[in-house]
Amino acid sequence: MAAQCAASAVVSRVGAPRPAKALKAAGARPVRSATSSNGARRVGGRGVIRATGAPKDEDVVREPRPEYIPNKIDDPNYVRVFDTTLRDGEQSPGATLTSKEKLDIARNLAKLGVDIIEAGFPIASPDDLEAVRNIAKNVGNEVYPDGYVPVICGLSRANKKDIDAAWEGVRHAMRPRIHTFIATSKIHMESKLRKTPDEVVQIAVEGVTYARSLGCEDVEFSPEDAGRSDPQFLYRILTAVVEAGATTLNIPDTVGICLPEEFGELIAGIDANVPGQYVISTHCQNDLGLSTANSLAGVANGARQVECTINGIGERAGNASLEEVAMSIWMRGQEKIFGARTGINPVYIYPCSKMVREYSGMAVQPHKAIVGANAFAHESGIHQDGMLKNKQTYEIIAPETIGYFRGEGDVGVVMGKHSGRHALKSKLKQLGFPLEGDELNEMFDRFKLVAEQKTGGVDDEEIIALVTCGGSGNTEDTSVSWKLEDVQVVCGTMGLPTATVKMTGPDAVTRINSAVGTGPVDAAYKAIDGLCRVKVDLTEYTVNAVVEGIESLAQTRVSIRAKSDQNMPGAMMKANVQTGNVEARTFMATGADSDIVVSSARAYVAALNRMISFMRTNAEAVAGEDVIDVVAEEEEKKATAA
Repeated sequence: MAAQCAASAVVSRVGAPRPAKALKAAGARPVRSATSSNGARRVGGRGVIRATGAPKDEDVVREPRPEYIPNKIDDPNYVRVFDTTLRDGEQSPGATLTSKEKLDIARNLAKLGVDIIEAGFPIASPDDLEAVRNIAKNVGNEVYPDGYVPVICGLSRANKKDIDAAWEGVRHAMRPRIHTFIATSKIHMESKLRKTPDEVVQIAVEGVTYARSLGCEDVEFSPEDAGRSDPQFLYRILTAVVEAGATTLNIPDTVGICLPEEFGELIAGIDANVPGQYVISTHCQNDLGLSTANSLAGVANGARQVECTINGIGERAGNASLEEVAMSIWMRGQEKIFGARTGINPVYIYPCSKMVREYSGMAVQPHKAIVGANAFAHESGIHQDGMLKNKQTYEIIAPETIGYFRGEGDVGVVMGKHSGRHALKSKLKQLGFPLEGDELNEMFDRFKLVAEQKTGGVDDEEIIALVTCGGSGNTEDTSVSWKLEDVQVVCGTMGLPTATVKMTGPDAVTRINSAVGTGPVDAAYKAIDGLCRVKVDLTEYTVNAVVEGIESLAQTRVSIRAKSDQNMPGAMMKANVQTGNVEARTFMATGADSDIVVSSARAYVAALNRMISFMRTNAEAVAGEDVIDVVAEEEEKKATAA
């Protein structure tokens, strides 16, 4: 029934039709070119691409977009894509991104062509503010040859302190935006805010007015929990904020309660009953698995901005998935959604998905649409027969379209112990990891160690695991990271499991430590703890085989947080913007090796490095932290002895 509602909501408008200008271009837009410079071939109205390898950035034909004007879009069919991976996505339980990782993701989002990047919630912590400011100064000022530069947005509650922090974060961008919100549903106003509807309207208007007074010409307003709000009250508060200067009205289905048909009705009602010049936006949570369908229903009924995240990560069951919404519009927008289109460059979807998956530690389910491991896998004999005869029999999207290049059958390279550095470099570039210099040398050494122990070659998935689960796991300043050199364990039924580890510290001094534990991994972790001397709790530990077979690489994922028995400063705490709850930050990392114990040790060291790096970059906030700095301690001992 839900699927039927979704389909009907997408292909038909609710109530009175929109103006004729919004319904033009009902036919398919022309294909720009038959063959691109990298050998990719675009065929048919669906834009299927076949390619022999990953294209260079300069060879990608970027999707055209109209001139950016905050409160209107000259092309009535153009749908802006608002990515909130760095803000709402990071609110996923267990997801913590460093400032460097946020900047890397933001740069990839710009390549992808999102119109707006919500870089964070600046008031949450000094680190969040600095991350938003860093993205605004860098990505927010990097203009592409076609004139594109993303809008950089910061979230704030409707109060001056939040808005000041948001403006300080985004004002350095060429196109800054403040996104402010307040709850409008009865249950939120009575139970959470304890405010009357009149007070809520006044707070919203004052917030938007203050944001505009700072010099921000692009202000987005969201009535939180709009899906459960009284439509008449929504019309009232939205009309008031538009008069106060709001340029975008974002309609959140905060708890994912709406069905596509009723969400479409909500968007159509706002379009018909709220006067003024503004852009309607959707923000759909996935609690009932309908976030993509609801977003498309919103577009079909007048919304011209969709808010989403890479891989659909976010609070609870997540958000509308950018790749699902964007590719649905890319594939069917012209034919079934009244000519809708976006400026997304699909060839960057898969690389973005991989980066977010590895940096956030949030695994992608194998059967996830568009980017899941099984999205382009075929095991049924009937399907395989069809694929061998014509790939389009069972693939409506060629994997190359989204930047996933299967490669082996196309390039004829099998990676094994006889493969050289050049072959590995080419394979890594094909898989989306162009490494050079020392990074390539370190990766080559690790690859050879694995290849020499395997028969039948090293699969693409194993190479990806090796490159994304690096030895130190360090994505920040290498001067503060611990590096795992060697691990040796003794275990079995005839003695205590014992582990010995050799590690190089931030001071470039190599140290060795041994410990016993309940098993080989526990012993290894205790030995590592004895060297790093950071008190942590292990909150998650999982091990998976990268591919099938006894010789497969093991990929380990761990999650740690500072021990609860020590006083934690504000920087080590993480505030939930919706609930207001404060909890200890968790740090995730992955490791890979043919040996499970080594893989586990790599992951643990990588997580510790993330935590230590975060603490170092927030030195002022953690000045009172009772955590031992082993390097500083030894230097102090030397000075005392001298």
